Amino acid sequence: MKNLFSAIEKKLNGIIWTLILTGLFLLILGVLIVWTDFVVRLLIGLLVIVVAYVFFYGGIKAWGVKREVEKFLKFFKIK
Repeated sequence: MKNLFSAIEKKLNGIIWTLILTGLFLLILGVLIVWTDFVVRLLIGLLVIVVAYVFFYGGIKAWGVKREVEKFLKFFKIK
């Protein structure tokens, strides 16, 4: 039980740090939008890539949590 919660906590901490760093990156890019049209087009492209990365990363982390929960529940299955 303790291993399950520590694994889930570790994965959630990874997701939290990724979202914080992505938010900081988007904040810096948001400031750069003010200056030029080229930067706006570049930032829109980067925003699409960052959103795709967040969804992909979140999917992988959710799959890892699901795998940990399934492993934990297999331990308690009655034959």
